[in-house]
Amino acid sequence: MEFPDDTPVYVISIAAQLSGLHPQTLRTYDRMGLVSPGRASGRGRRYSARDIAALREIQRLSQEEGVNLAGISKILELQRVNDELRDELARLRRLVEDMGSELESTRAVAARLAQMRGEGRGGDLVPIRQTGVVLWRKQQD
Repeated sequence: MEFPDDTPVYVISIAAQLSGLHPQTLRTYDRMGLVSPGRASGRGRRYSARDIAALREIQRLSQEEGVNLAGISKILELQRVNDELRDELARLRRLVEDMGSELESTRAVAARLAQMRGEGRGGDLVPIRQTGVVLWRKQQD
């Protein structure tokens, strides 16, 4: 059975073995907010695969790079903010793409209406945007 990376499934002893850290170190990291595992109904910590990866990264930064825990905290925060900004950028790009498609559709409708108006079948029409749908109505004088 496979779980998503953020599903809290590992008790602290297993998480300690998987990360190569002592359980007390995991408790300390939890208190510091470096890794925040889920909680079981009895308040026991439950670590996810993502938490295990974070614990390994903390250990690597500390032991291999010589970064202190305050520095690691800043690095993790910057990574979290970077991920949020990347998600926001992707969302905004999709929005721009959707708006570009809507603009092209509106231009096509406007061209057809201009053509109809040239044939004497139209009036003064004004675009109205409601919930992502462009409606047209006759302009009031």
